[in-house]
Amino acid sequence: MLVLILSVVVLLVIGGCVCVFWAARGDAPRWARGVARATLLGSELARSSNRNSRSRQNGGDDSSSGGND
Repeated sequence: MLVLILSVVVLLVIGGCVCVFWAARGDAPRWARGVARATLLGSELARSSNRNSRSRQNGGDDSSSGGND
């Protein structure tokens, strides 16, 4: 059952990437542009949540120096 769910998720991700590529070419229908927009929004949300979780693990310090010079 878990394999089936993961397979569906992977197929949705691949379909979203195809729609992003198709929309970037400029000849995509309206529904594909909508899917592409949703895919890009989802990727931005995932990226921002990843940044937030990393900053919480580092104690809220966003500096990239890593040491005190």
